[in-house]
Amino acid sequence: MRWIDRVPLLWLVPIALWLAVAPVVPEPHLVEKLRMLSQGSLQKPIDIFDLLLHSVPLCLLAIRLVRIWLNRKHRAPPH
Repeated sequence: MRWIDRVPLLWLVPIALWLAVAPVVPEPHLVEKLRMLSQGSLQKPIDIFDLLLHSVPLCLLAIRLVRIWLNRKHRAPPH
């Protein structure tokens, strides 16, 4: 998964945050699709695609931040 380390955070953070809240009015798609998933009504292919579209950048950002944290933790000099 070294490819994810090459994705600039300068791009990943705004894209992930923007897609997480888009569209703001009346309700973000991610919130709507997660509610549909919890209620068991997420069945249409377009809704499943929409959930993936709005959630994958957040997952990539989380993975990237965890990898940065783990790399810094392992590189820390002993005290």
